[in-house]
Order: sequence, then structure tokens, then C-alpha cells
Amino acid sequence: MTTTATTDPPAQGAADRRRWLALAVVMTASFMDLVDVTIVNIAMPNIQKDIGASFSILQWITEGYALAFAAGLITGGRLGDIYGRRKVFLLGMTGFTLASVLCGVAADPHLLVASRVLQGATAALMVPQVLAIVHATFPAHERGKVFGMFGAIVGLGAVSGPILGALLTQWNLFGLEWRPIFLVNLPVGIIGLIMGRKYISESRAPQAMKLDLVGVVLATGGLLMLLYPLTQGRENGWPLWGNLCMAGSALVFAAFVAYERHKTRKDGSPLVELSLFKVKSFAAGIGVEIAFGIACGIFFMIWTLYMQIGLGWSPLRAGLTGIPFSIGVSVAAGISVQKLVPRFGRKVLQAGALAMAAGVMLYIWESEHYGTGIHPWQMALPLTVMGIGMGLIVAPLTETVIAKVPREHSGSASGLINTTQQLGNAVGLGLVSVAFFDALDEKAVAQGRAGQAFGDAFRHGMWWVAAVLAVVLALMFALPRKAAPAGPASAEAPAEPAHEPAAAH
Repeated sequence: MTTTATTDPPAQGAADRRRWLALAVVMTASFMDLVDVTIVNIAMPNIQKDIGASFSILQWITEGYALAFAAGLITGGRLGDIYGRRKVFLLGMTGFTLASVLCGVAADPHLLVASRVLQGATAALMVPQVLAIVHATFPAHERGKVFGMFGAIVGLGAVSGPILGALLTQWNLFGLEWRPIFLVNLPVGIIGLIMGRKYISESRAPQAMKLDLVGVVLATGGLLMLLYPLTQGRENGWPLWGNLCMAGSALVFAAFVAYERHKTRKDGSPLVELSLFKVKSFAAGIGVEIAFGIACGIFFMIWTLYMQIGLGWSPLRAGLTGIPFSIGVSVAAGISVQKLVPRFGRKVLQAGALAMAAGVMLYIWESEHYGTGIHPWQMALPLTVMGIGMGLIVAPLTETVIAKVPREHSGSASGLINTTQQLGNAVGLGLVSVAFFDALDEKAVAQGRAGQAFGDAFRHGMWWVAAVLAVVLALMFALPRKAAPAGPASAEAPAEPAHEPAAAH
């Protein structure tokens, strides 16, 4: 997405104070988005019990957010370029806050899903403006420090989200059970809106690309035709209409590609810059992003269900169990970018995929060996290994993927990478029906052997994760051996920090 900025503002006196307060607002918005995503998974079993949500509804609570977020990211960025980043950011933040309240008061599972979709759509308006506002607010020599702060926010959101979700759920504040995980956004959002109106300066792109609403409709329609029957099919006995719908999605995607080519010839502002896929390393990198998102989408959903429903752990116990994973991600991410990637290039990412796969295999063995008597401390080793592997991948992946992309297309490439991350996550959540629930022995659950049944289904799902990681590793061989240093165009259109895959949008 385009993040071309206006001229650098003066950094003196009141203007200097205003820009740092503006930074606080946009960083708070980023934190809200990250925490709200990671906070949800840990509350899933409580949501299921409280409002009678089916397993497919639980998938849609996260999948609906991810799909709406991914579908609107590029368009959200262009709306900011055209109509003003401040205006669109505040609109998105208002919608996100209201959608959070709707999630918090939802008494019907379908209303909760609809509210989560609205949350994802409004986040797609809010999030793309964040770095564009930073770029327009801070001079070039200060942006490195600011982007470093965003890296810290990503890490903090990944670590604090599950724990905060566990605490808010377990404390049962005012008898609201899981609902405070959403309602907490109301005071934060109101304060952010008041400060944002006062301190964020307006900016637009001098030559913004036009909107491609037809492209958005075709892409979203194709994804819904694929994901809806994939998610609902199991509960409906895998009906014929579902198979036909999934097959028909291929035709819609073909129509999308054809229209994007037409849009390129017509006005040069397609939703997706198809010429990027002529760059072999970029095409392979998009494959890596999607496959990696699928692996993460499957893992984080089945992991939560395994711990809380299968093993009967409390939300707090499950949340604390994930700390070694989050620490592994944060530590490895910092080391990979600063020390390892400049020296070893794509081998670092490949080592990360191998480490994640090794952690998955170790987790499968431990789950079977210890059975329902497994303890959190026994999970620490595989989770740490998986976290280290993920950290070696997520931090340097974007820069590696766009290394050979022409400089004038670096902004479009970054926007597409962020979109495909979320799409992969949504597809992974849809595949949970096949990877996990199809293997779940519901008779055993009804007979009081939920621990054994969920353990078997968890191991089945983890084999899926291992297989997808093998695909990730294979695709990584097509990435550039070394990521080229960021050129001038990269500075003009910096990539957004990757959302933690743990977010499981």
C-alpha cells in the first residue's frame, strides 16, 4: 500500500511535543489490534460454554476477523492516501472501538461473529495508516528509532495478549466472564480518539492510486466460497453444495486475475500488482507467507482447544504455558535481524522452519508420551524451540521477500505481503475442520474421555502443521540468498511490522 509522505515537519517546540503524542496514539492503536487478536484465543472455551457456540462458530470468531482484515488492508491504505490518513485512522479507530463493544455485549454466537467481522474491517482502515502517519510526522533520521519502538510493541502484544486474556477471563469481572477482553477497548479507544483528533496532523499521498472495489469484491467472494464450506462442511456432513462452492472459487479467482490485468491496462491501479509475480523470489515469498500463515492458523487454534477443553486447564494456566513460546519468538527475532541475517541470509529462515518443525515433532511425542498427565513445564521445551523457529522467520521474512522487487513497487509488495499473511491465517483456521475436528472422537468426548480424544486430534493436527512447515522450507529455497539493503524506495514505503502469527486473526 502506498505510504508516500508529505514533507518532513519541523521538530521544534510545540510541534515536537505534538508528534510524540501522535506517535503514542498510533502505537496504542497498534497495541489494541495486536492484543485484541491474541487475547481472543485463550477465551474460546469460555465463549463456547457461555453462549453455546459450536466449534465452527469458534473458528469463525477468529477466521472472520482475519478474512475481513486481509480483504480490506490494501483498500484501507489507499483510502488514507486519498482522503487523509488522520481522517481514515480516526474513522477506523471509532469503528474498531464500537465493534469491540458489540463483541462484548453479544449474547448470540452469530452476532459475535458479525461483530468480529466488523472489527476486522475497521482494523483494516486503522492499521495501514499507522506507519504512513509516522512517515509523514517524523524526519527520516528518526524513523529507525520509531520503527524499533513498533518492534517492541509487537513483542509486547504477543507476550501480554494471552496473559491479559487469561486474567480478564479468570477474574470474571462484574460477572461478565470473557466479555471484558473486548470491553477493555472502550476506554482505550475513547482516549485514543480524543488525543488523535488533537495531536495527529493530516497528510495525503500526492499521487494516490485509485480504489479497486471490484477487485476487493472478487477476491473476498472467492475466499468466502472456499472458506465457508471448508469451515461449515464438517457440521453439515460435507454436502455436495460445499464441494461445488469450493471448486467454483477457482473460477472466481481466475476472474479476479483477469480483472486485475484489465485494471492495470485501464488506469494502472489494480488491487494486486500482478507484475510482481514475475519476480521468482517474490512469488515464492508470497507462497511462504501463505503457507506459514496456514501453519500458524492451525496450531494456535488447536493448541488452545487441547489445553483448555482436552486437558481441562484454566485460561490462566493455559496462558502462562505459552510464555516460553513468546519469549523464544522475541529473543530470536531480535538476534535474527541484527546478527544472523546479515551474515547468513535465507539460511536463517530455513533454520527457523526446521526448528519449528522439530518443536512440533517434539510436542507430538510429549503429548503422546505423557498423555493427559502432561504438565506445563513439560511443554516448555517444544514451545521454546517452536518460538525460536518462528522468531527466526517472522522478523526478516518481509525484507527477504521484497529483496529483488523493483524499488518503485516496494510499497505495493509490502502491502501484499501483509495481506497474504492474514489470508494464510484465515485459510489455516478454516482447515482446522479437517486437521482437527474430523479426527476428534465425539463419542469418546460424550463418554467422558475428552482428554484422550482431544489429545489424539491435537496430534493429528500437529502432523498437518509439520507438513505445511515442510512446504514452507521447500519454498524458502527460491528466496534470495541474501536480502539486499533497503533502497531509497524502501525508505519511501516502509513495510508494516508483521503481525504476530500467534494473533491468529
